[in-house]
Amino acid sequence: MNVAQKIIGGHLVSGEMNPGTEVAITIDQTLTQDATGTMAYLQFEAMGVPQVRTKLSVSYVDHNTLQTGYENADDHRFLQSIAAKHGIRFSRPGNGICHQVHLERFGVPGQTLLGSDSHTPTGGGIGMLAIGAGGLDVAVAMAGGPFYMSMPKIVLVKLTGKLGPWVSAKDVILELLRRISVKGGVGKIMEYGGEGVKTLSVPDRATITNMGAELGATTSVFPSDDLTREFLKAEGREDAWVRLEADADAEYDETIEIDLSSLEPMIAQPHQPDRVVKVTEIAGMKVDQVLVGSCTNSSYRDLMTLAGVLRGKKVHPSVSAGVSPGSRQVFEMISRNGALSDLIASGVRILEATCGPCIGMGQSPCSSGVSVRTFNRNFEGRSGTPSAGIYLASPEVAAAAMLTGRITDPRSLGQPVEVSVPNAFLVDDGMVILPSDSPGEVEVVRGPNIKPLPIASELADELSGTILLKTGDNITTDDIMPAGSKILPLRSNIPAISQYVFAPIDPTFAERAKSAGGGFIVGGENYGQGSSREHAALAPMYLGVKAVITKSFARIHRANLVNFGILPLTFADPKDYERVNQGDELRMIGVRSSLKELPTVLVENKTRPSKFEVRHDLSARQMDIILAGGMLNYAKKNSEQE
Repeated sequence: MNVAQKIIGGHLVSGEMNPGTEVAITIDQTLTQDATGTMAYLQFEAMGVPQVRTKLSVSYVDHNTLQTGYENADDHRFLQSIAAKHGIRFSRPGNGICHQVHLERFGVPGQTLLGSDSHTPTGGGIGMLAIGAGGLDVAVAMAGGPFYMSMPKIVLVKLTGKLGPWVSAKDVILELLRRISVKGGVGKIMEYGGEGVKTLSVPDRATITNMGAELGATTSVFPSDDLTREFLKAEGREDAWVRLEADADAEYDETIEIDLSSLEPMIAQPHQPDRVVKVTEIAGMKVDQVLVGSCTNSSYRDLMTLAGVLRGKKVHPSVSAGVSPGSRQVFEMISRNGALSDLIASGVRILEATCGPCIGMGQSPCSSGVSVRTFNRNFEGRSGTPSAGIYLASPEVAAAAMLTGRITDPRSLGQPVEVSVPNAFLVDDGMVILPSDSPGEVEVVRGPNIKPLPIASELADELSGTILLKTGDNITTDDIMPAGSKILPLRSNIPAISQYVFAPIDPTFAERAKSAGGGFIVGGENYGQGSSREHAALAPMYLGVKAVITKSFARIHRANLVNFGILPLTFADPKDYERVNQGDELRMIGVRSSLKELPTVLVENKTRPSKFEVRHDLSARQMDIILAGGMLNYAKKNSEQE
């Protein structure tokens, strides 16, 4: 077997490992972050389970740390108290970004990790099967339930050769995005193998698995080998290591070969991570801002590379430069060895060890500005400046842009910086608070911003309403439910945050949806790509959206729609997408019986008299969830029957 099959097979609860069929796996570990965690824990509370049933669950605060009002601080207080009560470790604000800290301090090769963040696959860099999901799926896992998914195909990404000077792991994943696009990984696990794997450190691997989320892949995974053991030993966790490698005769559904030695510095152009070109193709473009950090590129090696390039030099006068370390461990290490001083002396602005600018929490670029970032997403408007152009690149390319004020091939800088990684990292878990020994005495603290969780009704047998919005391809969860410093603090308040649904596309959407009493959304290919944020399903449900009809869905968003009782449908004939328009009145009758008996549902367009079929592709379990009006209703119904 290959690595993915070994982990899935060792955790299989039901189903068979045949691509496309539904399987259920046990979950060893979970993680949440504060932007998704409040809802996840409200959902966990609703299940009535006193203590988490996983081997390890960690609640991180790394997204909503810009405290311009009371809301974020109240959420942090709620998260800390609920973690203490229910057996969850709490990583305090400032301890670092969930994915990097988890890789450093908690990841275990061969185990399963489910996280309420789409970049949870970062854990694949250490040999975990780490999957991003909606908060409700994570809540179920914390309660001891399995995680259901469609068994993915396993793709071997065979690496050969060795990266050349000034070329790094970011260029590997950018090359893969260039080749197969943001839709190329849908329904697949990307498993890395070949001799080239041995040339990549665990942080290198984590950069690749992290940004594998932009492929649309279920997850990405590397083997756990001697380099994994060295990393865990440096973290003081060698006892967590196990060897986990593909068998010599392992089979894969597809194979993609990448010769590392043939790669050169790459860059993704606005506004999609797969609009990748060689840096040399756009070299010379003026740059206004450069930021290094995020869960993709903020490791010790990344920041030491940047500091080495900038040592004794100044950031170009036209560039606003910033750095956000991935973890407090890295932050403290570069402060002790002098690299932080080099960055400060060069004119780089030092930010918190948080997600920060990656999710639009500060550092928005100037109007129509060009910003080079080592992040994983460059969706339009995500930076907080709708007119800005965001370019995604490696720390090496970012460093060159900081110095020159232009997009520059770093190979023109001369000899590359050599980073010596210490044999032992600085280990201090003092900012991870353990759960209470007396959970019954813990009071969960709720601020006024934390509102009750909305619950959907059972699916009606007749669905009728207006097409409230018709969108194109690759609509992101940022388009559906935007983030940023003004909106993120409302994550615990669905009535308030629902006012911003589809705001980047149509600011009138929320008001129109409420006035119409709900309705339908029509979308193109890959609808719902990007973040795992279940608010992109929960808030539309609150506004009365009954079904979403598309050409195709992104995996996590489709699962979130099911979890919150919104019917996900695809056009049986993609040409029917062109035959419907925003404002059309649609009607579906006998929906409940159609879902049970047929793979299709008949839709009547009353505005332009016609009928067309849509597919639901629901498993038997998903169908029961939809009919019940969502996962919480389904779970409650089952518990009452028991």
